[in-house]
Amino acid sequence: MISRFALSIVLTGISTFACAAVSPEEAQKLGNTLTLFGAIKAGNAEGTIPPYQGGLRTAPADFEPGKAWADPFRDEKPLYRITAQNVDQYADKLSAGQQALLKKYPDTWYMDVYPSHRTAAYPDNVLKATVRNATGCETFNGGLSLETDCRGGLPFPIAKTGNEMMWNQLLRYKNGPTGVLDEHTSWVVDSNGNITKTAQQRAYEEFPFYQTHLEDRDPEVYGRAWSINTEPARRAGEMTGISDFLDPTEKPRRAWSYSPGQRRVKLAPEFAYDTPVASQGGISLFDELQMFAGKQDRFDFKLIGRQEMYIPYNAYKWYFGIEAPEQFMKNHVNPAVERWELHRVYVVEATLKPGQRHVYSKRRYYMDEDTFGAGLYDAWDQEGNLYRTVYMAGVQIYDKDIPYATKLAIFDFNKNMYGVLNDFLTGRLEFAEEAPSNSTQNPEAIVSKYTQR
Repeated sequence: MISRFALSIVLTGISTFACAAVSPEEAQKLGNTLTLFGAIKAGNAEGTIPPYQGGLRTAPADFEPGKAWADPFRDEKPLYRITAQNVDQYADKLSAGQQALLKKYPDTWYMDVYPSHRTAAYPDNVLKATVRNATGCETFNGGLSLETDCRGGLPFPIAKTGNEMMWNQLLRYKNGPTGVLDEHTSWVVDSNGNITKTAQQRAYEEFPFYQTHLEDRDPEVYGRAWSINTEPARRAGEMTGISDFLDPTEKPRRAWSYSPGQRRVKLAPEFAYDTPVASQGGISLFDELQMFAGKQDRFDFKLIGRQEMYIPYNAYKWYFGIEAPEQFMKNHVNPAVERWELHRVYVVEATLKPGQRHVYSKRRYYMDEDTFGAGLYDAWDQEGNLYRTVYMAGVQIYDKDIPYATKLAIFDFNKNMYGVLNDFLTGRLEFAEEAPSNSTQNPEAIVSKYTQR
């Protein structure tokens, strides 16, 4: 079957630019010097990053299915602490945002660094599809679009471009084959230390990209999610939903909203790019949900390479192991509930294209090489000043072979405020027993099920 890229070349000669897959010879690194998902298998020379040995697939003895995931590393002690006093010693492994936080709050924020554990583990069918993708998966439209033949695995285990790496981040395996049902909270803490619950939401997220076993899924849709507000009372019953497509140039994001006052579903094309997310108190933008979301057309993405960085990892305590108020301090997350580990990351720098509009002029992403999820993200305003910084923590869902990363902290240096998003401490997180039928996931069906009309 001729690919969309090949057909476009036959018909137009030069109209569509695509990024080719790697050669069979280079793909042979997978499973040898590289893991099957493209990370360097060996540890580092200093021994501070261990070799990959298959990830965490065994639950600790105190794990009870159906309850929160127990912390397999809860008895570990920090190896050392990074503070404002010794930040220069570790600066080459810290983002601009981390350094800014250490220097801005020298008396209260620090980073406790723990032993590194490469816990990421994937199902066999995802790994097989990922290896297949190394020589078969391609982008087109200058990297903005992805072939449907890539479904089922990480698209680019040996990425060559920034766009390919951002596709890996967008399509990282985090919801399993059935999707995630959750109840999560968004919090914003202002410059005076006042804590506001901006939303409590019941939500569902799934990736049809990994649901190749379901015949009713549209192969062009890679991800979709919806949520209903349960708190605060003034916003209870509001609903939003998003569907994203592999070729966003042909099929842009389809977003919708529902208001109990108007009692109807409306399309919401503004749920994209640098529009602030109302349910998150406006502290984040739609295209920085979970670090990045949406279409890649407004920035040039450049893959810089790999680098060792301190990132939030195996954050079971922050995800599941405390009471919600324990995580807050006046200016930042309570560092006592955080866990930092040294890992290799992919570095991608995004620069605003000439003629494009956005509140940011530049962004830099640091994505864990084992999961493409856990990591760091900095953004600069149009004057070149550091505007926001994000760190997104991950945990391994060890009973389901899912590297899960969605909970994050975001800091706004202009307003001296921060947020904690996708917080499950006051709600729940569960992976669906089976995926819902496609017909139940259209906006009208969702609204009818979860609201009284």
